[in-house]
Amino acid sequence: MACIRWIVIENFRGIKHLSWKPGPGMNCLIGPGDSSKSTVLDAIDLCLGARRNVHFFDTDFHGMDTSNPISIHLILGDLPDELLSIDAYGIFIKGYDIDKGELYDEPAVNLEPVLQVSLVVENDLEPLWTIHSKRSNAEGIVRNLSWKEKVMLAPTRIGTSSDYNLSWQRGSILNKLTEERADASAALIQAGRDARQAFGAQANLQLEEALNIVTTTANELGVYVGKNAQALLDSHSISFGSGTISLHNEDGIPLKRMGVGSSRLLISGLQRRTIQGSTIVLADELEFGLEPHRIVSLLRSLGSKDTDSQRQVFATTHSPIALRELSGLQTVVIRPQGETHFIEPIGESDSLQGTIRLFPEAFLAKSVIVCEGATEVGFLRGLDLYRADKGELSLTALGASLVNAGGGHPDKSYERAIAFQKLGYRVMVVRDADIQPDTALEASFNQQGGMVIHWQPPFFLEQELFNSLPASTCIDLLNFAIQIHEELVDEHLRTVSHGSIQSQNIIDEYQATGAFSQITRDYLGRASNQKRGWFKTIGTMEEATRAIIGPALNKSAPGFLSSINSLSQWVEAGCD
Repeated sequence: MACIRWIVIENFRGIKHLSWKPGPGMNCLIGPGDSSKSTVLDAIDLCLGARRNVHFFDTDFHGMDTSNPISIHLILGDLPDELLSIDAYGIFIKGYDIDKGELYDEPAVNLEPVLQVSLVVENDLEPLWTIHSKRSNAEGIVRNLSWKEKVMLAPTRIGTSSDYNLSWQRGSILNKLTEERADASAALIQAGRDARQAFGAQANLQLEEALNIVTTTANELGVYVGKNAQALLDSHSISFGSGTISLHNEDGIPLKRMGVGSSRLLISGLQRRTIQGSTIVLADELEFGLEPHRIVSLLRSLGSKDTDSQRQVFATTHSPIALRELSGLQTVVIRPQGETHFIEPIGESDSLQGTIRLFPEAFLAKSVIVCEGATEVGFLRGLDLYRADKGELSLTALGASLVNAGGGHPDKSYERAIAFQKLGYRVMVVRDADIQPDTALEASFNQQGGMVIHWQPPFFLEQELFNSLPASTCIDLLNFAIQIHEELVDEHLRTVSHGSIQSQNIIDEYQATGAFSQITRDYLGRASNQKRGWFKTIGTMEEATRAIIGPALNKSAPGFLSSINSLSQWVEAGCD
């Protein structure tokens, strides 16, 4: 099968420069909106598709700067015999080292023979397709693939419209399934004649008055129409061709009327059975029109589980379900970075493989917040809900996603965060300060542009809350914990105070003074973090934050409020 080894795109729509060496099987592009995922698919389609006419506009140029030409270059390997002909393409063949990912101007024994197919559009908006090499350029030889070869290499695009591929039209999937061809010309011509006559018999009665006027006027002017003008179907409007034959179900209903999802599934399945043509498939927005279980079916139909790839698939998705189904090598992150585009597979590191199964949404976000544990996740989710309740944009609406590092040592948070950084993500770590992380690990994260929010040393989150929130809010949190855990709260308080205090003592202190001593705040923080802690589940902390902590934030200690404001500002900056 023909396979794209290397893609270089310059000055095309949202892409200033992109260089990518895709894999031979599934290549599913993920990234936030406007990261140019669909643009990559369009570039492949325009460069390799079988088209006689393509219209370009100033808006197709990056930044609408027509002084810099659009250029799309594809290095094609695993070439069919027709393209390996020395007589036809010998001067254009280059060499490619698959293992090293290096391209050479000259073919060699240990190199794969490849062709470079290019599309260039200057400011005159006229596209020019060529195949070339250093040798052909030196000799002034420029040519393109023949039409037959372009049809053979043209990718199959599985989009939102299925009409084309569900009829026996030139280049459609159905015409590539077998060598069979239906010769319907004679039958269709006669059917057209019969239709014209049948229509005319009815129309002559329905349009009798108008036809009489036409006949009279024509006779007065000497224009021959015979004794009576007729209303017949225009023979030129009855156009019969190969596309006239389309798929229907057993009840005679055209399959073109199927839902978008069903059509895409069928076309994908048929593409696997084609006996001719390109094995390159383009599928934009995999999940479009499909229920979750059928997204999985489509991916498998496209070859996501094939051990020996028979097709090269370029797809895009915003579906967490698709991410869970794909491996790290099949999932490719794309995001703009200044003048270039970062594009790289997620890979198979343990830290990311586990994350993609548990938190696939994070790989679809603009910014990632790695939380040390469930308490931090619940806290930030609760803040999100509180912000939304007030009509403010939530963190998720601003493009941020939360990842739970699983608690324990803070180094786990940094290891997971650095793995995201290597894929070009903006990353923040939110951690406790009771255990200090490895200084070199934290320094590495910070040097790569990472952001860290930690509580006042040596506090974990619960201690920070009970030391920073107003006394009235601390009482509300205590009562909330008692409602959930009942006697366990007093048990925890007695444990940390060596039996000297329990909840009623704290309530009495507040009623008497309207405040808390520092030691009482310390007892509350430490007690809440005991085994089976008061707010240790995501749901419990989320509810407490939304209803109790959020409304009191503006009255909390300046240091704590500053940390929360810094977090919000960092997320908002990711949308600029």
